[in-house]
Amino acid sequence: MTAKRFVHGGNVYEPPAEGGAWLDFSANINPLGLPHTALAAIESHIADVVHYPDPEARELRAALAAHYETPEDTLILGNGAAELFYLFFETYRPKRVLLPVPSFSEYERAALASGADVEYYLLKEKSGFAVDVEALLAEAERTQAEAVVLGNPNNPTGTLIPTDALVHLSERLTAIGCALVVDESFLDFRTDEQRFTLRKHAGKLPHLLLVRSLTKFFAMPGLRLGFGIALPALVKKLDAHKDVWNVNVLAQAAGVAVLGDRDYQETTRRYLLEAAPAFAKTVATLPGVARVLPPCVNFVFVRLKSADDVQRIITGLKKRGILVRDCANFPGLEPGCLRLAVRRLEDNQRLFQAWRDLYAGF
Repeated sequence: MTAKRFVHGGNVYEPPAEGGAWLDFSANINPLGLPHTALAAIESHIADVVHYPDPEARELRAALAAHYETPEDTLILGNGAAELFYLFFETYRPKRVLLPVPSFSEYERAALASGADVEYYLLKEKSGFAVDVEALLAEAERTQAEAVVLGNPNNPTGTLIPTDALVHLSERLTAIGCALVVDESFLDFRTDEQRFTLRKHAGKLPHLLLVRSLTKFFAMPGLRLGFGIALPALVKKLDAHKDVWNVNVLAQAAGVAVLGDRDYQETTRRYLLEAAPAFAKTVATLPGVARVLPPCVNFVFVRLKSADDVQRIITGLKKRGILVRDCANFPGLEPGCLRLAVRRLEDNQRLFQAWRDLYAGF
């Protein structure tokens, strides 16, 4: 395992060549930025850092249960969604894990950390990386997998699986002794999430862990806040393996505040309904772009006409203070792909102009 294999976007700590701050299209964070309610909650609870966090996270747990319409005893809280993948594998200890790829690399990293063998189920680009549930089930049986991990929507491709197909998948996997983890970290961005979410099923289906993130939709990844939904018995097992204070005071306070911020939530979804398709449409016209997958949330998957152009684009944009996500370290992808976050309109225009200027100089 190499460090480069599991590199992510959002690394804004290297000083940009232009000075100032990075314009970051490499991390899929809400383009509207941190809600004012989160900032106010953080400021008002600064003095509370002299105390340990509430180990039960009572206020946050109640807010999550109300917002996502699930009983409190089905909730497990995480220091970001990523912690819950490690927690799942530490608790379950599956011998063999099946991963549809390309997908978020922390699924594999967490599986490997627990000593599991990882098998890939390759998604096909010609079909838009869609998941064939029956084919995935057959592969799980063939490989004798004891766990399957899916992103819904998937990162970096943005593909989605309807709720009924996921319930069917979970039930069939349970029948062969295989657990299922579904990562819904981006579903909050959609106005029709009820068509795809398992949150009303996860507390009832055995051997299923549903993972959600609050940090992407509410633009606070530095606070690290996520949660899972599962059967109460599984929640108790997972809870026994985690740090008792894994969600800090400020993250708990900010989480409660943003879950009640309906204006921010609705404004975000309205913005992306127009901005995401418009962003993808313009990206498709940029020089060197061969294909752009239709966006389903706040990012787009891009294939270039020439794989040789990827590093020139990445390097050229970095010199202009702009970060984009190279997809070279996603298993299952041919070279030549990028992932771009949708940002504010003026930021998007800066990216488009910088991209055109780069190709004009090639």
